[in-house]
Amino acid sequence: MHGKNLSSGEHFFSDYLEIFHMIKRLVGLSLLLTIGGILLLSFKTTKSPNLDKYSTAGLDLYYIAPNFDEIEDGMSDSYMSPKLGKSYVGFKEAVAFKESRGDYGVVNQFGYLGKYQFGKGTLAMIGIYNKNKFLNSPELQEKAFYANSSRNKWILRRDIKWFVGRRMNGVEVTESGILAAAHLAGPGAVKKYLRSGGVEGFADAFGTTIRYYMKRFKGYDTSFVVPNRKAKAISLIDK
Repeated sequence: MHGKNLSSGEHFFSDYLEIFHMIKRLVGLSLLLTIGGILLLSFKTTKSPNLDKYSTAGLDLYYIAPNFDEIEDGMSDSYMSPKLGKSYVGFKEAVAFKESRGDYGVVNQFGYLGKYQFGKGTLAMIGIYNKNKFLNSPELQEKAFYANSSRNKWILRRDIKWFVGRRMNGVEVTESGILAAAHLAGPGAVKKYLRSGGVEGFADAFGTTIRYYMKRFKGYDTSFVVPNRKAKAISLIDK
């Protein structure tokens, strides 16, 4: 009976030693990890990072989220006549298709008129004051487009000289792109866009941007348009 109790005590002592050594190993491992972490932190540099390496100087930081028309560009909304190609006539017909699908009689919800969607203020600058006469005369609308392009080309003549051939916001700047953008936004907005390096953005009521028109209508031959500060679509006699 005594021998049996002694054997049980030995087993108990052996189990106790095994548990003790296990705890010791765990404590030792934890202590080792703690010391290792402290050593790693002690080697961390206290020098400030050189922020010059992360400078944004010279980077293109101007982005315009595309509207639906821009996403769909090249599909049903795009137009270029294979017969007219990149001629002046091809240019004005492409602009007309984008503006109104070429409809001389349309007036949109914002009051823009005709095939090229002119505002009343722009029409007044080129000598047109009679809305009904304008809408009912395709010939007058074609004269209006040329006169407005001629006037815009004169206003933007220096910008055409300075910026054509450069790239801005990922788009090559061309004379036709500038004239199309001026038709959309007005020559003042285009001048601001170009001279700011594309920082000054513009979007019309439908979200169409200067950049989009510069891209969509680039590369047409608009040499036919003669710059004229006083261009009119209708003479005083014809009013």
